[in-house]
Amino acid sequence: MNVLTGLVVGLAMILGAGVPGTAAQPAAPAPPAATSRIAFIDVQRVLARSAAGVAAREQLEREKTAMQKEMDGKRQELEKLRDELEKKGPLMSVDARREKQEQFDRKRRDAARLADDLQKELEKKEQQLLQRVLQEISGIIERFGKERGYHLIVERRGAVVLYAAAEADLTDEIIRVYDQQASTKGKK
Repeated sequence: MNVLTGLVVGLAMILGAGVPGTAAQPAAPAPPAATSRIAFIDVQRVLARSAAGVAAREQLEREKTAMQKEMDGKRQELEKLRDELEKKGPLMSVDARREKQEQFDRKRRDAARLADDLQKELEKKEQQLLQRVLQEISGIIERFGKERGYHLIVERRGAVVLYAAAEADLTDEIIRVYDQQASTKGKK
């Protein structure tokens, strides 16, 4: 028997397969693997469909509308100045026309800054509302996961889920629990 054959026979004996020429013993069944329960939640859908998420979106829309009114006022003021420059500009003295043009340019820059500031403010408020909702549902998700025996619950978009079975989607259940919790808080 050469060295290679000896190693194969030794390995086979260690693995319990027996020696060549003898009937192989059936392998003992492996213990059942612990099933790992993994699920996902679509936070964007929670924000869009939960009562708190809808209320947050409505609040943002009200603030956005107020900001838009302010910007519309600035736009009308700029249009009025531009029209005045176009119509009366040729009749004005050089100094008066230059002063009116500078006033228009200054107001245009101010309006652009205001628009930028309002956009940043709106984004900040949206982020704050999102954070508040996420903080509120994180406890619900943790409790839900523990009670139902989940090992892992991921956010669908942030986790780069390549496939998700519909039965792994807990979003609607989280919305239901979140809305129930919010309604009991409101009654207290």
